[in-house]
Amino acid sequence: MLDNMAVDLRLVRKMKITRDEDQEMIGRLPRNKVLELFFLHIRNIWRVDGLYFLGIEDKFGTEAATNIDAGCWQTMGKIEARQLRDILNIKEIDPKSFIYMLRNTSWALDIWEKETEVTGQKALFRVTKCGTQLTRLKKGLDVFPCKQVRFGYLRNFAQELNPEVETVCRICPPDDRPSDLWCEWEFRFQSR
Repeated sequence: MLDNMAVDLRLVRKMKITRDEDQEMIGRLPRNKVLELFFLHIRNIWRVDGLYFLGIEDKFGTEAATNIDAGCWQTMGKIEARQLRDILNIKEIDPKSFIYMLRNTSWALDIWEKETEVTGQKALFRVTKCGTQLTRLKKGLDVFPCKQVRFGYLRNFAQELNPEVETVCRICPPDDRPSDLWCEWEFRFQSR
């Protein structure tokens, strides 16, 4: 709670605040509060994504909303891959480093429960509990057929890191699926 933390009120009253000052402000928070703030902002990205999708879906239908969403996420995959590679300072992309980078995406960090597996030149990413889908169901909406959206994002993310990676969707709505799995993605790396 802020009551128990030393708050520099000069930052609160100042009219012009720089990014460095914002970083200092966040740096004064306890680690657990920084993480809560971080995940709040990731969740907010998804809220905006969901709200604009629902608005487009309501006005133009699910197909139009899905097509627009897919285009946005294709671009996001490339941008996020480049920025994560720089931030995490990863030079060589192999299945293990790829999964590490994928786990650091805004998409993967918001997934409630997931599994990963790396064997040889393959990496698997499974979503076992999907907050987006469960929220839609709770609101009485149909399962979102997210395969088109997610495939473009993941393919572009993978190819931005390594153009020879093949992205394969093993299962994703609208596909039939077992009750304990929402989607499963396989990333095949070329043998060297």
